[in-house]
Amino acid sequence: MSWRPTYRSSKFRNVYGKVANREHCFEGIPITKNVHDNHFCAVNARFLAIVTESAGGGSFVVIPVTQFGRIDPHYPKVCGHQGNVLDIKWNPFHENIIASCSEDSSVRIWEIPDGGLRRNLTESVLELYGHSRRVGLIEWHPTTSGILFSAGYDYKVIQSFKTFITIFEIVIISHIITFDRVLSLGEHERLLSKTLKHFNKSQPQTGDGNIRYYEITLEKPYLQYLMEFRSPAPQKGLGVMPKHGLDVGACEVFRFYKLVTLKGLIEPISMIVPRRSETYQEDIYPMTPGTEPALSADEWLSGINRGPVLMSLKEGYNRANKLVFKAPVKDKKGGVVNGIDLLENVPPRTENEVCLYVCNPVLYALQLLRMFFRQQEELRRLKDEVTQKDIKIRQLELELNNIRNKNVRKRTFNDLKNETQKLLHFLILKVE
Repeated sequence: MSWRPTYRSSKFRNVYGKVANREHCFEGIPITKNVHDNHFCAVNARFLAIVTESAGGGSFVVIPVTQFGRIDPHYPKVCGHQGNVLDIKWNPFHENIIASCSEDSSVRIWEIPDGGLRRNLTESVLELYGHSRRVGLIEWHPTTSGILFSAGYDYKVIQSFKTFITIFEIVIISHIITFDRVLSLGEHERLLSKTLKHFNKSQPQTGDGNIRYYEITLEKPYLQYLMEFRSPAPQKGLGVMPKHGLDVGACEVFRFYKLVTLKGLIEPISMIVPRRSETYQEDIYPMTPGTEPALSADEWLSGINRGPVLMSLKEGYNRANKLVFKAPVKDKKGGVVNGIDLLENVPPRTENEVCLYVCNPVLYALQLLRMFFRQQEELRRLKDEVTQKDIKIRQLELELNNIRNKNVRKRTFNDLKNETQKLLHFLILKVE
């Protein structure tokens, strides 16, 4: 009887990738050109954050996920780091809280308003300093609220496992007459040979834009290759939307936000399972971790471990997070000069000049030039108003002089009339 491969059925076998239309992409974003091994992108159900290219300091933009189209070059940024931003991560339990790490060896926590940024954000909620060199990776605890992990280039090892026992040599490498390598796996009687290809320096790789997806099962072979999404444009990184932010009605199982640096473009890519029925597909949407923490920070530090709080996506994600993030209150130093409080009734600033200078000196110079022209225009307008008022004053003075002259003339005529009457009366008396 001939051998036949066993047929394996999978509900994700026909998953396909769907790129969003150009109208539903994000354009005009100066994506960072840093070569650090990170995605430089973080996304949740509300916001999309991307690390941007900036001079003199690190910054990143935070855009609502529904604000598609071309982004204004002067769009407000989160800029407070003195070095390049290397990683950003959203808090899984507070969708308005994001953490960032930088080359300035600091980790900062930011709070984003509900409607997004209206001006440059420079003041962070928390500033954490625990590294002596740059911080390259941060990660929130998946089940505990208020726990953030960071990894830096401090040349420090937390724990070293130096105790070991050698049972037998695992790999023995030898060379035969040819240039092929032969590997001997321990005490097994099997030999593996692999041809070693030399690196071709004349044909460097330009990057890969493909996305390969696999299925993990509880049975052998445990990891099964499904399909590949092909794209000609290389990707800088991928932002992954959490499960509660997916479109359940369209049978969307994943949504990636692809960073294309050359075009300054963010492309949403949806992985969809084709189904004929429009009802809720429970087999592809199992219980998934929600937005409620299973432990507090004190409980986790005391040694308690607990799995995530699961939620169902059947009714869609429309529940608001009941947790309230309390930021530490910073005391404002009042400035009182001659009995006048300088901090009282201070109008809100539309831009932050210091942040503009740190993030982009060219933009700062353009902003100063724009303010200079605006002030000159205001001076011209005030001069015109003064000129018009001077003309009005002259007209009023002329009218006043005319009125005075009329009164003088009228008074002189009356005096002459009275004197004439007196003179006639005197003459009449004289004649008599």
